[in-house]
Order: sequence, then C-alpha cells, then structure tokens
Amino acid sequence: MRASWEVVREHGLAGLSMRDLGDRVGMRAQSVYSYFASKHEIYDAMFLEGYRAFADWMDGAVTDADIAADPIGAARTSARAFVDFCVSDPVRYQLLFQRTIPGFTPSDESYAVAVQVYEQMTRHLAAIGVHDQETLDLWTAVLTGLTDQQISNDPGGTRWTRLVDRAVDMLITRSPDDRTSTSEAT
Repeated sequence: MRASWEVVREHGLAGLSMRDLGDRVGMRAQSVYSYFASKHEIYDAMFLEGYRAFADWMDGAVTDADIAADPIGAARTSARAFVDFCVSDPVRYQLLFQRTIPGFTPSDESYAVAVQVYEQMTRHLAAIGVHDQETLDLWTAVLTGLTDQQISNDPGGTRWTRLVDRAVDMLITRSPDDRTSTSEAT
C-alpha cells in the first residue's frame, strides 16, 4: 500500500500503473495481480486505508466532551480538522472526496467506513441544531469548496483554510426554521 501511495503522489491517481508499482516493490507487474485482481482493487484498498486514517484524524479532533462544553467551537474545530486533513494530502483527498477514477466504486466494506464518518459528522452537527439535509449538504459543499480552492490556488498557503471558522459561522448563524424558503418569499 505504501508503494501505491508513493506512485499516485508522484504521478497522480490516474498515473497508477502495475508496472511502476511492481518496480517499487521488486516484482513484475504480473506478480502484483496475485495480490490485487485489478487496479480498482488497489484503489479500493487505498480508499479504505484513507478513510480509516480520516476516521482516526477526526476522532482525535473533537470529543463528546468538547461538543457538550462548546458545540459551536467544536463545530469549528471539526471543520478545520476536515480541511487540514484534506489539504495535507491532495491525492488522498481526491480519492476520498472526488470521483476521478473512471469506473471506480468503493466496495461495501470500504464505503461503510465513509458512511460511519459522515454519520459521526451529522451527530456532531445535530449538537448545534443542524438536522436538515440541505444544511448538511451545504456544510460538505462549503468545506470541500474551501479545500479545493486551497489545493488548487494556494498550495502550502492559508488563503482559503483561514476562512473555515467564518464559513462555519455563516452556515450555523440561522437555523433552518429561521429561513424563509424561496417559494414562501415569492
């Protein structure tokens, strides 16, 4: 797995080749197939490993005690942790949060970890009164948008990562009950 990550970090996700992978681990490309039936199985193993790392990262970022003591502060901390994790490894971010590999779909086992992390996020946001799917969708869209901008336009900088707290504040300023829908306003 380490060699797979090395290859994609050097050549991009689409640049993973069995030949390069075999060379890195001292095998012929055909021998790699005795471990993985296809490149998609390698991507799946990487997806699982990446999401396990993400779950561990997020578990260490915010505790239930943090949420109970300061739910909004915990939401900011959690959002910063998400963006920091993603920005720390753009190729892993691409594999986990974008669909850039044609035809690749994570296995049920791998995807289950992603679902667990998402469910944890929804429980954390429920502590600050976010219960509706639209706000959850906005939450993920805004945070991945900031991440995309940071990775694409200011790698190594902080132009967009420094906006995370402000974005969180904007998202949680008003509860869904306080908002007027477009159809009601017209």
